[in-house]
Amino acid sequence: MNIQRIQPNARMSAAVVCNGFVFLSGQVADDTTADVAGQTRQILDKIDRILAEAGSSKERVLSANIWIAEASTFNEMNSVWDAWVPAGNTPARACVESKLAFPQYTVEIGVIAAV
Repeated sequence: MNIQRIQPNARMSAAVVCNGFVFLSGQVADDTTADVAGQTRQILDKIDRILAEAGSSKERVLSANIWIAEASTFNEMNSVWDAWVPAGNTPARACVESKLAFPQYTVEIGVIAAV
């Protein structure tokens, strides 16, 4: 079994490719001064880049987990998500309100995609 680790560091990899799947770790925004929509845009851009590096794309996303710090921002996050996700290729998805690792993060997204 071939395992490819994408952008590994001492703690984790941005993604791991194995058996035709790419598993992304939870992605967060780099600019945490942005609002929920801005952080979501940054995260989805990162996901696009990581998926491309793994030989995949958003059209091949099978599952997404989204954590938002405040349920009241659900529609704001969804406005960006809905513009990003390809019509006809919507993944299975869960979105929950959760206390994130650091208070400056308002959104975290992890996906699994086919390669």
